Amino acid sequence: MFNFASVLDRSAHRYADRVALSEADRELTHAELSVRVQALAVALRQLGLGAGDIIAVLLYNRVEFVEIMLAANRIGAAIVPLNYRLSPAEWQFILEHSEAVAILTEGEFIGGMDELAPRLPALRHKLGVDVAQGNWLDYEGLLTPHLGASVPIVDVEPDALQRLVYTSGTTSRPKGVMISHANLIWKNLAHILEFGLTDADNTLVCGPLYHVGGMDLPGLATLHAGGRMSLVRRFDAAAVVDAIETLRPTNIWLAPSMMNALLQLPDILERDTSSIRFITGGGEKMPIPLLDRIGRAFPDAWFADAYGLTETVSGDTVNDPAHMRSKVGSVGRAVAHVRIAVLDDNGEPVPAGELGEVAVRGPKVMTGYWRDPEATRKALREGWFHTGDIGRLDADGYLYIEDRKKDMIVSGGENIATPEVERVLYEHPDVLEAAVIGMSHPRWGEVPKAFVVLRPDSSLDAATLQEFCRGRLAKYKVPAEVSFIDVLPRTPSGKVLKRNLRDTGA
Repeated sequence: MFNFASVLDRSAHRYADRVALSEADRELTHAELSVRVQALAVALRQLGLGAGDIIAVLLYNRVEFVEIMLAANRIGAAIVPLNYRLSPAEWQFILEHSEAVAILTEGEFIGGMDELAPRLPALRHKLGVDVAQGNWLDYEGLLTPHLGASVPIVDVEPDALQRLVYTSGTTSRPKGVMISHANLIWKNLAHILEFGLTDADNTLVCGPLYHVGGMDLPGLATLHAGGRMSLVRRFDAAAVVDAIETLRPTNIWLAPSMMNALLQLPDILERDTSSIRFITGGGEKMPIPLLDRIGRAFPDAWFADAYGLTETVSGDTVNDPAHMRSKVGSVGRAVAHVRIAVLDDNGEPVPAGELGEVAVRGPKVMTGYWRDPEATRKALREGWFHTGDIGRLDADGYLYIEDRKKDMIVSGGENIATPEVERVLYEHPDVLEAAVIGMSHPRWGEVPKAFVVLRPDSSLDAATLQEFCRGRLAKYKVPAEVSFIDVLPRTPSGKVLKRNLRDTGA
């Protein structure tokens, strides 16, 4: 049985009375979660949903997010999580491209979805949490009549779609990463081994569930092992520390900006964080002084510096406790069932210590990009997933990431593809040329900065252009700074020299 949802059947039997999932004052045991998931699966089938269908999910972190994923998987369907920070235009593209036939959302997003729905002919069903209005089906009202009912779990092929996650990648439009049931199961098993997860573990999920960091590091691996996922609705540093003291989680994933926010709390050194045995991180090089600060705030924790991508369901390498300091700056060695290579331009491995493109191989690597065979062919070659990241392996097999994906900005844990921002800038009639780079920011790590060449006689100013972008992009993708220049630096072949923009600012 390759259907990931089958793990809940085992846990409902073996760990029936232990908490599996919680958020705020809501707690569900494994048995209770199983009952609700089965009832929801029955309801979804009565709506005509089944194998091969895709259900969009636009929610903050709450138990219904996990329930709808498990129920959809149980009947052979998949979910496509939507980033709640995106603009309606970006949601529209993902809903159209994924061909989602249903959506589950909550009150804050109902208005935006009602505006989009007429332009989405494939969208047949709209489900709302705590919503009973218009043509929206109330989630609890749909589920409750079927409590106690059961539905046979659909046996699926290993490569069947479990989840479709859209990532900005490095193109002007998001790409849909096809995560299969086998991808997720192999990822979970690798993380269970790597982190020693058992039914006694409790993962505090304060990153968004639409992101593999929140859902999968280690997230669903903890649930797979019979443990607990404790959800924080939205990240707030003080609330996270309160949750650590109250819920006593054993582990947590923190993006660099999230970790920084916790370390900035004035009372962090007085708080009881002793329940945390490991923190999963990554995304920035970890200097010794920062490790020292983390160690003081979390004295009993192993900081597991990691590397991974949406395309690999995250967590491909992890730096082990014994080498947290001796291999500082490294993201560690490959986890179980994963191979890491550093390749030259011909796809051949380079010697230890030399730079090349990081490539990943193993059963947790995605099956491809949704409805994008060209991008799939470029990324998956000769059994390897080519990440586009530049790194090196030392003689002991420890990976060091030296540069990010080409033109990628990582802002507060979110990936921003610069061509996506540039595409919007070019939509303004006064913009002749545009290039976007990452600019350092004390809180978010990086934010977008735009270099713009205006058409002759244009009087466009930065504030007006930024306002134009806000109507078409998520807030965090809008350029924080706009610099108007006469000409963009280019190579003889016409390629913009972004390194010049980064190095000289012009």
